[in-house]
Amino acid sequence: MSHGKVVLMACGSFSPPTYMHLRMFEIARDYMHNLGLGTIVGGIMSPVHDAYGKKDLVAAQHSSFKVCLTFDYFFFQDALNSHLMGQEVLDPPPWLPDDILNVNSIDEPDNLMEKLNGNSDGRITIKLLCGADLLESFATPGLWSDEDLETIVGKHGLVVVTRAGSDPGRFIYESDMLYKHRKNVILVTNYIANEVSSTVIRRLVRRGESAKYLTDDAVLAYIRQNRLYGASPYIT
Repeated sequence: MSHGKVVLMACGSFSPPTYMHLRMFEIARDYMHNLGLGTIVGGIMSPVHDAYGKKDLVAAQHSSFKVCLTFDYFFFQDALNSHLMGQEVLDPPPWLPDDILNVNSIDEPDNLMEKLNGNSDGRITIKLLCGADLLESFATPGLWSDEDLETIVGKHGLVVVTRAGSDPGRFIYESDMLYKHRKNVILVTNYIANEVSSTVIRRLVRRGESAKYLTDDAVLAYIRQNRLYGASPYIT
């Protein structure tokens, strides 16, 4: 079954963003395209609010390289689709990828539309892209409201990128809510191990050690220039 045109949205601290955060989008896109599960037309990284309160994170003022959103963004989906259908709505936000507004320009395989089982509907669905740890957090009492979970999983759906050897399918089976919407949960196994995390980068920066090749050089330069995570302005 094809999910049509999809925008993937990942939520997290991204403090700082790593190449693995970006790789999740690539892994999910390849999986969905190869199996004809939909056309990925864009991706969004949505960092947590300052009120999240996790130790060692920097303030939102340093998040200009990211898009600050909440799950309320899911309700913008209808307005976005109205714009695509040519109806009179407010202009779309400037951070939307060009491919969302011009889906015909997507660089995709010649037979991709055949893989989409004839789905030519121009509407876009926003799906939450996450790892198994976020999926399992759904079971943490008080962390998620039932209403939010029904909206996220039931109306929009999940794309879960997991490590080889993990068993997210069992967690879905043991959760009544996830099991009810299991057809709206896409499980993607990442067989290329990558232990790079924001925590690792913050630790290296704090200790004055190199974090090169773990994230973009521009991110590391910004960290040094603003002395984030205890960094010195220059590495000698």
